[in-house]
Amino acid sequence: MTTSESVWTCPFRHDEALEFDPFLARLRSEPPITRIPMPRGDGAGDSVTPGAGDPEGPGREGAGAAGEAGLGGSGPGGAAAPGARGASGAGIPGSSGAPAAAGGPAGPGGPAAGTAWLVTRHEHVRAVTSDPRFSRAALIGRDLPRVTPDLVDHAESINLMDPPAHSRLRGLVAAAFGDRQVEELRPRTRRVVDSLLDAMADHGSPADVSDWLAAPLPLTTVFELLGVPEPDRAPLRRWATAMMAPGTPDGAAAAEGKAGLRAYFAELTAARRRHPGSDLLSALAAVREDGELLDAREVAVMGMLLLVTGHNTSAHQISNIVYTLLTHPEQLARLRARPELLPAAVEELLRFIPYRQGVGIPRQATEDVELDGVTIRAGETVHVSYLAANRDELVYDRPDELDLERQDAPAHLTFGHGTHHCLGARLARMELQVAVGTLLARFPALRLAVPAEEVRWNTGSIWRFPLALPVAW
Repeated sequence: MTTSESVWTCPFRHDEALEFDPFLARLRSEPPITRIPMPRGDGAGDSVTPGAGDPEGPGREGAGAAGEAGLGGSGPGGAAAPGARGASGAGIPGSSGAPAAAGGPAGPGGPAAGTAWLVTRHEHVRAVTSDPRFSRAALIGRDLPRVTPDLVDHAESINLMDPPAHSRLRGLVAAAFGDRQVEELRPRTRRVVDSLLDAMADHGSPADVSDWLAAPLPLTTVFELLGVPEPDRAPLRRWATAMMAPGTPDGAAAAEGKAGLRAYFAELTAARRRHPGSDLLSALAAVREDGELLDAREVAVMGMLLLVTGHNTSAHQISNIVYTLLTHPEQLARLRARPELLPAAVEELLRFIPYRQGVGIPRQATEDVELDGVTIRAGETVHVSYLAANRDELVYDRPDELDLERQDAPAHLTFGHGTHHCLGARLARMELQVAVGTLLARFPALRLAVPAEEVRWNTGSIWRFPLALPVAW
């Protein structure tokens, strides 16, 4: 087991399409448990300007944003570095200025503040995310080491709860995302996908699959799940986008987005208590414990997180998966020849695709913990990298290769692990299977309409996805 005695530079920025971040690749083994600097939190300097001037920026880690409800088990406030100057080491306290592609130790002693542990091995990530000594609740009220300027830090947020409070609230919501409930949604999802693809076909080739399929499908699903009226949907999407795309140094846009979402869902919760419907928010608003209704703030924050995390990552992953298949023709040919591979193929694609920048919501050690010979002290912050864990060569044979027929592979960690494993994982899988499977069946000659190197990629938020994905058939 190798660990670092110094603090490494932390670029966490790689914008070459869906190429895996070489810095994270190096840290998978050298060293897999190390300390990293963060430009924000715990006294860190303000010399890094995340996202300044960056275009675009959809919202969710919260997937994976706020990963309890969405992809990847992470969330707003996670350590991603949109547009950060730290890509060269400049502006990060204690940085050695190591190249972004390689990373490197920050020099003797490292920065005085704003540092955290980063864990990258599959085994270690599973250990941290399932060990109750690593707490999310302990982060509340802390200026935790991070890159994004704002975060979902409400005490009522399930993302920042530990058992038993977490178990209580999660249990109330989990029923809506069980196997039976998700399968009941599959026919409706098929109808929505068929309608979207009918419209794309009517438009004619070429067409942007992001606009015609990837963006509207998950958004429609989560709005209907929460019972959001049609006229309210556009501003909610704007707020969710702003929350995950910090475009100003002080995070004003992100803070405004968070405040707007919370106020909206507080009002909607009150409305659902007066006039309940058949949607999930109405069900939560009506839940009673010991004769008392759930705290309205808990219900509102849950609705907010379900929206932020429930649509963007699925939308991005549909586009990412289509791009990956169309740029791996031999794998696409296998899937077309054996469509029964689709569920396993989606799992391999989820493992393979680096769907985000950086890492997500961290944890804090509540006591000294030894992890594979490394002592993490009480009060220290720990981040995990699901991306690096998904490419761990100790777990996966040929981890950097896409193999849709991969046999006996351990479960990937794209949906997180442990207490905060993604609540919506089943729903996301179902949406991806229906969207990708139907698209390939409807358009057997589907191909990119532009050279792969001309596809433009998001650089304005933590999510990696094509801004547009022109396809022809």
